[in-house]
Amino acid sequence: MQSKSKSHGWFGQAVQLAGVVALVFLAKGAIAEPFYVPSGSMEPTLLIGDALLASKFPYGYGTASLPMQINLPESGRVFQETPKQGDVVVFRWPGDNSQAWVKRVVGLPGDRIQMRQGQLFINDRPATLKADGVGEAEDDNGGSEQAYRYIETLPNGVSHAIFKLRDNGRLDNTQEVIVPPGKLFVLGDNRDNSADSRVPLRDGGVGLLPIDNLVGRADAVVGSWDLGMRSQPMWTWLSGFRVARFFTAVH
Repeated sequence: MQSKSKSHGWFGQAVQLAGVVALVFLAKGAIAEPFYVPSGSMEPTLLIGDALLASKFPYGYGTASLPMQINLPESGRVFQETPKQGDVVVFRWPGDNSQAWVKRVVGLPGDRIQMRQGQLFINDRPATLKADGVGEAEDDNGGSEQAYRYIETLPNGVSHAIFKLRDNGRLDNTQEVIVPPGKLFVLGDNRDNSADSRVPLRDGGVGLLPIDNLVGRADAVVGSWDLGMRSQPMWTWLSGFRVARFFTAVH
């Protein structure tokens, strides 16, 4: 009798564990999922070492929303909603769906997008730029350089900070692009260090992003650690936590 009771106890614990795993899987698949920021393309909004929480429900669900990448045929999205201009989105990079990237949506289907001397134009309306001092732009190798900081306001009124490392950057002037149905035009906030929709997919950029590749909207930074601390003695690593960034909203 005692052995039978023990087996029932182990079975009950296994069922509870399976229930917890299923609940976590469901939450990651339907509500939100954490992601890590490995590059400086979204500085100063997002820093290298930030841990993001991406909400999945704002744009509906598709195969890209699954918490594990499974090769399934594309079948569109359910409960689909189009992002708003200015939303920061997490998506599966069209060049390799195992990679999750994060950029800012500036162009919706039907919009005409162009960069002119480093200024963004949407349907011939300029996004205004207001100088906001200087900042430090970190590169992927742990180095940094001074960057001009601006507050960019999109024609729909959404404002956010951007970095400009130099004048007359190679992506500061582009041909006008009409965003086709089912696609988005995305930019990195670090305008001179971002392979975004200004860069074709064949050259390592995003190109025009399929809406079906969206994972979710980046709503919050839940944690952050300065990766530059890896070169310091281990006992100093705790000082690398950017506590002020914990549980802050993404704008």
